Amino acid sequence: MKLWGGLFQEQTHFEVEDFSSSLEVDARLWEVDIFGSIAHAKMLGDVGIIPSAEAGAIVVALQQMHEEFKLGKIQIDPTSEDIHSDIEKKLYQKIGALAGKLHTARSRNDQVATDTRLYLAGEINHLVTHLKALQNYFIKTAEKHFETLLPGLTHMQHAQPVSLAHHLMAYFWMFQRDIERLLETQKRVLHLPLGSAALAGTGFPLNREQVAKDLNFNSVSENSLDAVSDRDYIIEFLSDSATIMMHLSRLSEELVLWSMPEFKFVELSDKVTTGSSIMPQKKNPDVAELIRGKVGRVNGALIGILTTLKALPLAYNRDLQEDKFHLFTGLDTVKSCSRLMLVMLEEATWNTANMKKSLAGDFSNATDLADDLVKKGLPFREAHEVIGRTVQYCIKNKVALEQISLNELKALHPLFDEASLAILPHLAVMQARHSQGGTSPKAVAVQLEQAKALL
Repeated sequence: MKLWGGLFQEQTHFEVEDFSSSLEVDARLWEVDIFGSIAHAKMLGDVGIIPSAEAGAIVVALQQMHEEFKLGKIQIDPTSEDIHSDIEKKLYQKIGALAGKLHTARSRNDQVATDTRLYLAGEINHLVTHLKALQNYFIKTAEKHFETLLPGLTHMQHAQPVSLAHHLMAYFWMFQRDIERLLETQKRVLHLPLGSAALAGTGFPLNREQVAKDLNFNSVSENSLDAVSDRDYIIEFLSDSATIMMHLSRLSEELVLWSMPEFKFVELSDKVTTGSSIMPQKKNPDVAELIRGKVGRVNGALIGILTTLKALPLAYNRDLQEDKFHLFTGLDTVKSCSRLMLVMLEEATWNTANMKKSLAGDFSNATDLADDLVKKGLPFREAHEVIGRTVQYCIKNKVALEQISLNELKALHPLFDEASLAILPHLAVMQARHSQGGTSPKAVAVQLEQAKALL
């Protein structure tokens, strides 16, 4: 008999049973469903809605079920409609008709919303832990590479030299913003809908604040219609996750490029790469490519929940059963990608000699030569034109800018002197950028102190 079957005289069509079941998706909510039910039962007893002894018996039975689930002594019944009905049926098997009192002043509508919020709040903590582990990697690696040079790019062209430390720390700050967004979202996730019942609240004298405190929610919902139909927190989380995946994909793309023979800035471990079934020389950056590709899953999950909610009237509609499919797809993807990114990075070898070699003759030191003329009184636009001609001279005469002679420089403009030659080495160019947030070792050291304080 269905928990809601009193009115019905015919059995549900077997295809409808299969079509409408959500157990395959929501089975993972078993633990938070029990926690929510324990808090609800305690409150029912404390305010006298049911006798305290009966509430205590329900709580004890639920606690026993929790342990039995953990130990594998009981299993989810695959014929159950959803995890909530499965747990309630098991409670009936354990304590009989008394189990029916647990659902007093509660609907599956507010129960499901509470379970999903409680589960997501915990998973946000896990995701933040993964992101912090990545941040810790960037800090530790940056500390070893204050003066490791590589080309900084704009438009995928060599622009100015930066340190590997500076480059990696750019990702630290991306993930810091992601963490801040997640924690802000978590505050809104922990907004208790339980007590809203089906849609209109209840006539029973609930103590919703007690339940919120027991479940570590920050607040209770203000409007019962909104509470059972709201899935904004899922949209917000998946939006946060889409941004995280975008950041992971940018790093993945760089790792793919940097592992090419044309770059060879990084060597990815055999543990995180695969070969070709036909070309024996291949070492494919599969993990980076898969992370880059799985962005589509999270973006799709975000669009999916937005589409599900579009034009959906108040209050609860069965459409909302789809929310957990999109949520769990996005959640599982962003968690696994964050974790695998760290595994890939920890196994990577940075080829610093190739990074430095790639700078030779690339003219990424040209801006500093223009700045040298500016410091000697020449307007920047004139200096820019002079250096453009200087680069053209070097290309025509096949000489690297950092190897040009003083006589050659002076022939191009009389303001050049010995000091002009001293600023041309790429290391000097990088070290000169000591403005706040810059790439010089001194500026990066300040970044690292800020980053460590955040962690």
